[in-house]
Amino acid sequence: MALDKIGIAKRIAQELKDGWYVNLGIGIPTLVANYVPKGISVEFQSENGILGMGEFPCDGEEDADLINAGKQTVTLNKGAVLFDSVTSFAMIRGQHVQLTVLGAMEVAQNGDIANWKIPERMVKGMGGAMDLVASAQNIIVAMMHTNKKGDSKILKKCSLPLTGVGCVTKIVTNLAVLEVRDNKFYLLERAPRVTVDEIKNATQGELIVPDHVPEMTID
Repeated sequence: MALDKIGIAKRIAQELKDGWYVNLGIGIPTLVANYVPKGISVEFQSENGILGMGEFPCDGEEDADLINAGKQTVTLNKGAVLFDSVTSFAMIRGQHVQLTVLGAMEVAQNGDIANWKIPERMVKGMGGAMDLVASAQNIIVAMMHTNKKGDSKILKKCSLPLTGVGCVTKIVTNLAVLEVRDNKFYLLERAPRVTVDEIKNATQGELIVPDHVPEMTID
């Protein structure tokens, strides 16, 4: 049974460590803030100028002045601070963020990521992703394993314009957890009741499969 977007976010939340500063990109990554494991403290950073971002607000409790980089309303944890985007990107470029979680359209087996533009489609701009991938040392991608046509998005080489080169460390999809290492994808975990053959068939890039692939544990 492939994961939905919430399942992907819950699995990525298991990668969080106590005391980390974490940037959450637009899309599935923003959901991670809702599933921080008990017993740890994590400071979520939003590139539009928030440190200490909390969960999404309940219906009726939204504050239109408190938004993340994707223009979704958010909450603030105790001690949160707000600042301008210049300060935010100084924090990012200065490598003061321990983990960046991004969505992607494609990821290549050498760690390249394409997540900002589809040719011939109008876009408002590249956003902050290029700064994030150039500065972060630990990048986890949250994405669907295939597109709506069933074609793999886990590729030998990206076909879309690149956001960053050789920067992705780990991928969590609706089917699997993959590590990017030595110009290959290493299969670490599979989604509940998803078979290894299903993952192989959905992966275009070179996939290294161990003898035993554990099933994800999603609370």
